Amino acid sequence: MKQLSEKIAAVAPSATLSISDKAKKMQREGIDVISLSIGEPDFDTPRHIKDACIDALNRGETHYSPSNGIPELLTAISEKISSENHFPCRPDQVIVTCGAKDAIYEAMEAVLNPGDETILITPAWVSYEPCVQIAGGKVVKHAINEKTFQLDDSLLERVNTKTKMIVVNSPSNPSGAVFDTNSMKLVADICQDYDIYAISDEIYEKLVYAKEHISLAAIGDMAERTITINGFSKSYAMTGWRLGYAVAPVEIIRQMSKVQQHSVSQAVTFAMWGAVAALKGDQRCVVEMRTEFDRRRKYILSELNRMGYETAPAEGAFYAFVNVGGDDVQTATRWLEQGHVAVMPGSAFYAPGWIRLSYATSMEKLKNAMDRIQKLGRN
Repeated sequence: MKQLSEKIAAVAPSATLSISDKAKKMQREGIDVISLSIGEPDFDTPRHIKDACIDALNRGETHYSPSNGIPELLTAISEKISSENHFPCRPDQVIVTCGAKDAIYEAMEAVLNPGDETILITPAWVSYEPCVQIAGGKVVKHAINEKTFQLDDSLLERVNTKTKMIVVNSPSNPSGAVFDTNSMKLVADICQDYDIYAISDEIYEKLVYAKEHISLAAIGDMAERTITINGFSKSYAMTGWRLGYAVAPVEIIRQMSKVQQHSVSQAVTFAMWGAVAALKGDQRCVVEMRTEFDRRRKYILSELNRMGYETAPAEGAFYAFVNVGGDDVQTATRWLEQGHVAVMPGSAFYAPGWIRLSYATSMEKLKNAMDRIQKLGRN
């Protein structure tokens, strides 16, 4: 038989899903595993959002929509961007996708040519590099300052004539760090000086604690060269709905639309009406979830620090990033197999020696998990 695609063969499977699958297998075998491995809110989707989707189903919103999204959602997103993220946005600068991950993939395909380089600031989410690889690009990694989790001028060392894009993720998955004004301005200056595009992944923007979220596109003229990625999964507990979006200059949206038209066609029509309700409806649900996440954040950081572990700032998202030293994969395996606590090794995020714990679970489970980790002791 003929050889399969070398390009896809070179792409690594998702490390986050493989750990989750192992934990679920243990659970099916009757083992009491506490999973702190997957970034998924444990809350139910708010009632008014589900009702809007049900209403859409009942009135027959079950057919094809415009590929970029229903006009009502494109308008709601553009209004949200203009008012909350502080840069101008029209509906024709928006595309609704099947999750934020799909928006990132489409953006990479739309912008990158074979051999183009993309700078990833590490630790970085596991799916950025595969998206670059599938688009034919090359990843150049730049390690964050592990003392501050902010950027400095050393980022310039990664820029050359092949650099086409920088990926920024704030709040960060996996570290929970939030970039300050200086870090964002540094990225903006580099992009403008060297004619580079940027992807700003802001999926955790509403989960920021005692700090300000800054949109890269709101700095200077960055809206002209930034693809802002966002969605509904984290802020509104809508992971299974698979609804994300991108905001970018019209010419980039047009290219992304081609990718969407010839792949998934569109996001689910009736689900998009739920997203309209999410943006236009009462936002107290977001505040309540953020408040509870903050309570859990303070608890888990306190417990880990009490055990002697160093942690990243955890200023946003719902992750504690823990410096365990040594072999993080071995530590994560030991925590799972002996302590029955599933976590993500930092090596999956290009950060060996670190481990990511998600506190998107109940306080009862978090307390139980901390007890189990403490009983295991340090390696």
